[in-house]
Amino acid sequence: MSDESQHWAPRDPSGAAAAPGSHRGEPPGNSGKNRKNGRKLRTGWRRAVPTWRMALGTVLGLGLLLVGGFVAGYQLVDIPAANAAATAQSNVYLYNDGSVIARDGDVNREKVKLSQVPATVQHAVLAAEDRNFYSDHAVDVKAMVRAGWNTVTGKGKQGGSTITQQYVKNYYLGQERTVLRKAKEFFIAVKLDREKTKDQIFQGYLNTSYFGRNAYGVQAAAQAYYSKNVEDLTTAEGAYLASLLNAPSAYDVVAHPDNEPAARHRWNYVLDGMVKEGWLDAAERTTTEFPTPGEARPSTGLSGQRGYIVQAVEDHLDRRGILDGKTLATGGYRITTTLDKAKQEALVKAVDANVVSRTNAEREADRNVRVGGASIVPDTGEVVALYGGVDYTKQYVSNATRRDYQVGSIFKPFVLTAAFVNDSTTQDGRRITPNTVYDGSNKRMVVGVRGPTDYAPANEDDVDHGDITVRTATDKSVNSVYAQMAQDVGPGKVRDTAVALGVPTDTPDLTASPSIALGTANASVLDMTEAYATLADHGRHGRHVLVEKVTKDGAEIELPERTTDQAVSREAADTTTAVLRGVVEGGTGTAAQAVGRPAAGKTGTAEEDRAAWFAGYTPDLATVVAVMGQNPKTGAQTSLYGALGLPRVNGGGAPAETWAAYTEAALRSSPAQDFDLETAPGSDEEDEPPADEDHDGSTDPSSSSEPTTGPSGTAENNPAGSSPPTSGTDTGGSNSGTHGTAGANGGSGGTGSTGGTGGDGDTGGNGDSGGG
Repeated sequence: MSDESQHWAPRDPSGAAAAPGSHRGEPPGNSGKNRKNGRKLRTGWRRAVPTWRMALGTVLGLGLLLVGGFVAGYQLVDIPAANAAATAQSNVYLYNDGSVIARDGDVNREKVKLSQVPATVQHAVLAAEDRNFYSDHAVDVKAMVRAGWNTVTGKGKQGGSTITQQYVKNYYLGQERTVLRKAKEFFIAVKLDREKTKDQIFQGYLNTSYFGRNAYGVQAAAQAYYSKNVEDLTTAEGAYLASLLNAPSAYDVVAHPDNEPAARHRWNYVLDGMVKEGWLDAAERTTTEFPTPGEARPSTGLSGQRGYIVQAVEDHLDRRGILDGKTLATGGYRITTTLDKAKQEALVKAVDANVVSRTNAEREADRNVRVGGASIVPDTGEVVALYGGVDYTKQYVSNATRRDYQVGSIFKPFVLTAAFVNDSTTQDGRRITPNTVYDGSNKRMVVGVRGPTDYAPANEDDVDHGDITVRTATDKSVNSVYAQMAQDVGPGKVRDTAVALGVPTDTPDLTASPSIALGTANASVLDMTEAYATLADHGRHGRHVLVEKVTKDGAEIELPERTTDQAVSREAADTTTAVLRGVVEGGTGTAAQAVGRPAAGKTGTAEEDRAAWFAGYTPDLATVVAVMGQNPKTGAQTSLYGALGLPRVNGGGAPAETWAAYTEAALRSSPAQDFDLETAPGSDEEDEPPADEDHDGSTDPSSSSEPTTGPSGTAENNPAGSSPPTSGTDTGGSNSGTHGTAGANGGSGGTGSTGGTGGDGDTGGNGDSGGG
């Protein structure tokens, strides 16, 4: 057969004639392979399994997608501003021993520098939370994926984040548990690790972490658990605080005693980790004992005295130009005051015992009782105790710093000092000393060089004291004597002396008129304490100091240096002190003798008994206490008549008793000191001179006793602000039985209106003067 016939042979339709090696249904020459690439085709279950090429392509694709996503995320997610909660800090107010008085912010946080945190405390935190923090990257991808998966699947919060991630969550984001938050946390942590040092991140972490007991940051935690600053924490205490970071509520062994086994286990884990990392000596580890923390203390808000103290400190910082209110409101300031905790508590206790405990809710007058107190160390000016009221949350206005009550006769010593400073004389030219005799008649008209004025203050209970020395007039707080003395010295000079001693120049009603002697000025308790401290310090004056140190974020703020000057001569101040000792020894202030050591002081009662005062001092402590009357509903000043179950409250009663109880307790651990006085010549105490009356009732100037004030002499002219002469003549009128009366011939030159009767020997002249 030819080739041609062979080529055109018919094909077997059954496939029997197929080429050898071929399969049924496959084209000839294919042999089960792909025509294009010659690879064998996958059949059956193998068709569902991706090839290695497909797997590689998928992995590469995902890798590129992840890289692209990372790059996009890194570019799109910026480091945000810190959240408000993370930056909020409270201002912390401290006693001079470092113990906390109060915090005034909603967030209990106080930032510190990393250098303030002991190395052992730093290592304890690292051992508890992230031992490789300083060597590893910002994120732990494995732990982060695990945490994210557990969040998605509802398995709850899982640990494992690095310190950097935790800091990002605390400082920049928040505590919400979402995948988006975790993604942001990742990118911010990576960026932060490139832009900040490890120390900066660790410092931020320590200042933002929550430790329980409402304590944010390690400093607040140190105070909350151990009542100390972070600098003073021991290794054991640091390890306990580090343990709390994992689960604060689960490891507080005081709030939940049943937590102690778990807390001890975690604490041991931290210490063992420190040993393992070489941060703690093994021998020290074996001797370290579990540091049970103190009781959880109630919030140091503004109740009790705290609010008054915070208010006074803020005012002090503002007035002295240290920090204004707006700056202080930003928070984070650590303010160490000069207040002494023991003395502060002694003052509160003394007020409670001598005033508060004597009140009765059923007595209407007792509902109006308010108390203010302040205590200053004379030679340093440090305010060591301050009493603003029964409770800041109940009585908002501080009775220690308010300037709306008359100070009464505690102002009289300033008149006396002014007389000594200016070497003043009476109207008839006699030098004023403690032994100078004045007419103490009730409602005696004050006389100037032009004759009688219209000012005639009444004495307590309208008593006529007759001729008495300045010393006795001080002991008995005789208004008529001191009003005349103020006129003799010159009201303007009296005002200047009071300001030099420490009474602020802007004190309301510090008016240069004869009534200034009776305490018409509205100085605060703190103001008057400063002035009396000047007398106690022999006439040296320096402004009172309430703040000892201010820091923020570990940096100290410069405070103005306290300076002193000789405001009045030592002789003048010491002579006044010598006279005021008599007030305590035998005058209106005898209740102060309960202090049991040498003391000087003066009682005072405001017009209509609206306030009763005692101002006193020992050589080492000056204190003023005032009891005030104020309607709690209207805020109006009220009389103290009937308060504390007494017909009237005067300075020699509850105020002097409170002063003595406080001062005795405050100085109990100090030896009693006597006054070292250098008094003026002729001021030694003498017997009261007898009155030698002539035929018209005036004192004979030639008698052995010093004559009382008359119109002649070299006294200065009636200054501006003093009361003008009355329309009556200065030559007429007979004052039978009185001595040294006004007018050329001893008569009264007219009548003057008088105010209400005051306490402790003092009354109000013209309705506006104070009492004693």
